[in-house]
Amino acid sequence: MSALTVPENTSGELTKCILTNQLASCRRNFLFKTSGSVATFSAWSYSGPIAFAAQTKKDISNRLTEDIVFLPPPSLASELNGVDNMYFPSYLSGEWEVKQTLVDVKAPLGLKYIGGPNGSLDIAEKTMKEARSKIDDPVKMKLRYLATKWGVSEDRLYNNQERLDAFAQKSVVASVQYADVGGSNRKSVLALGGTMDDPLQTTIVYFKGPAAQKSFITSHGDEQVSETLWIGYEVQRSIFALTNQNTSPPITTDSEYIWSFERLGDNRIQGKLRIAGYLNAQSDTLYFDARNRAVSLQDYKLDMEKI
Repeated sequence: MSALTVPENTSGELTKCILTNQLASCRRNFLFKTSGSVATFSAWSYSGPIAFAAQTKKDISNRLTEDIVFLPPPSLASELNGVDNMYFPSYLSGEWEVKQTLVDVKAPLGLKYIGGPNGSLDIAEKTMKEARSKIDDPVKMKLRYLATKWGVSEDRLYNNQERLDAFAQKSVVASVQYADVGGSNRKSVLALGGTMDDPLQTTIVYFKGPAAQKSFITSHGDEQVSETLWIGYEVQRSIFALTNQNTSPPITTDSEYIWSFERLGDNRIQGKLRIAGYLNAQSDTLYFDARNRAVSLQDYKLDMEKI
């Protein structure tokens, strides 16, 4: 990936995220969700997969409220047809004005688990204080969902830029593009009757600075509770790396996004979003202590009006 150019202050901010390995701070202060290097999916040990295996679709809604949340195992069917994606309810199709408001932040396993790679309590306390300062402060953006042959999927090119710029409170994204993977690729989409505009699962974000982020889906699921209420989740493994000559290693993070969308009318949706952050075996010394449980929970309310 080629180096990118940006104002010095933006470049320095991105570089600091990598050099200091302050994952939690970067997640909230600059990138909304941090990202890291591509890595093989961690082995499913301890109680994580056992607890999750006992769950069914009807339990997805519980993940929006429970304090102890386990990382879902990888989706086993994602490599079968090349058009795998997260498909949302039909009424989400279109473009929306969105107000996303933080209502709560938790560190369910204890503060040290959000204290960066070495579990620093000093970093954790500062991170939590800053995160809580954002409670009840709405962030406004536009989001777009596209109708495809297989269902309504998120326009990740458009939405990634909107989210990142909105939470950074300035323009930080230079471009976003899709990347082919086995479970979701353009060749398969076209061969099965899709179009060049249909969203794929995996994206690469190029920032206005010497950094890039790659995000891909490892697991997803959903349930149509009623005609007006839908719930679902997806787990993203992300890449965040410098693209200049700096030799600092990229960082790996896993984040789970859990949504509920309730249709209040043709042009209005009220929703909830929980972002669950997990530790990674390659980056965090407390990874095995966490036992595949979420170490941070950010709860948002969503107010959406169709454009």
